[in-house]
Amino acid sequence: MTPQDGVQMQIEAYRRMTPQQRLQIGFRLYELTRTLARQGVKHQHPDWNEQQIAAEVLRRFRLGAGIP
Repeated sequence: MTPQDGVQMQIEAYRRMTPQQRLQIGFRLYELTRTLARQGVKHQHPDWNEQQIAAEVLRRFRLGAGIP
C-alpha cells in the first residue's frame, strides 16, 4: 500500500462516519495536540511553572491560528 492509498482509505472511513463521530475524532486530535505541545514546552523549559507553560502553549496555538 502506498501513502496515497492509505490517505484514500482514511478519507473513505471518515465518509462512513457520522458527523458526531468525526467531531469526536477532531476533539481527541485537538487534545492530543495540546498535550504534545505542553510536553514540548515543559521539556524545553524545565524550570517553568504550570502557569508559564500554559501561557506558552496558548501563545503557540494562537500563533498557529494567525492570532497575534
